[in-house]
Amino acid sequence: MQPPVDGNSWLGLTDQVLPVGAVYDWCLQPQCGAVVLFSGTVRDHAADDEGVMRDQVQYLTYEAYDEQVVPAFQAIERELRTRWPHTGRVALLHRTGRLELMESSVIAAVSSPHRPEAFEAARFAIDALKAGAPIWKHEVWADGADWGTGAHPIQAPSSVPSAMPSLGGGVRS
Repeated sequence: MQPPVDGNSWLGLTDQVLPVGAVYDWCLQPQCGAVVLFSGTVRDHAADDEGVMRDQVQYLTYEAYDEQVVPAFQAIERELRTRWPHTGRVALLHRTGRLELMESSVIAAVSSPHRPEAFEAARFAIDALKAGAPIWKHEVWADGADWGTGAHPIQAPSSVPSAMPSLGGGVRS
């Protein structure tokens, strides 16, 4: 997977290893003093909808409605650029197929002139991707398998808040 030759968007779905370093390098621009890159990786556990811990995740398999993923990413980017109009580059990449522990499954990266906007926009990008892209994961544990926990209906990017509450609770000022 190669970066685009021109433009400020790198949106894609692939069954290849995600190029984390290349995404960061591509996001660098002289007018942008901040690059925030989120890389979601396969971890060894998951909590199901009832809060039961599923230990010993062996691997994940991602499937997608291929024809609709990039249009969903484009809608996320449009909303992101509406909320943060000075955004430089945006990368949204997701991997499909079988992924082993510690492999990157998703990248959301944003460059911006300033740090606060880059963090907020990148957080929005990954939250909107998780809420609105037609991508599903199948988890395989030592003692069983199932489709990923926390499934929900697909949301439009405009309905995703700019900052979702942290898992640790509370917002600092």
